[in-house]
Amino acid sequence: MPKLIFKGTIFSGTGKGKGFINLPWVKEQIEDKLGFSPYPGTLNIYLKSGDIKKRKQLKTFEGKKVEPKTGYYSGLLFKATLDSLESAVVIPSVPNYPSNVLEIISPTYLRGQLGLVDGSTVVVVVNA
Repeated sequence: MPKLIFKGTIFSGTGKGKGFINLPWVKEQIEDKLGFSPYPGTLNIYLKSGDIKKRKQLKTFEGKKVEPKTGYYSGLLFKATLDSLESAVVIPSVPNYPSNVLEIISPTYLRGQLGLVDGSTVVVVVNA
């Protein structure tokens, strides 16, 4: 199984990821497909310029699809680790979604567990 390594900088999002993760049908699919109950929110990462092409590559790998309810968009899930902690990358299938952003979910509050703040640099290893 190929691994893709991404490096980026933490930033605060708009809170939309938290709302999406908290939808019962999304949470249930994450639990079924990834085997963990997600912390209610996402960790947002601006990718370094060289990693934007790798993010586009993710769409060519077989991720686990989140099947949307009416009025929502689908997304792909890829198991990953962040500082050796279990996590996953979420690639929303939203029109015009920024190609330089990764959203990370995890069963734990990553900012708190790892002492991350806006501007922290992180490395995410994705099992594509």
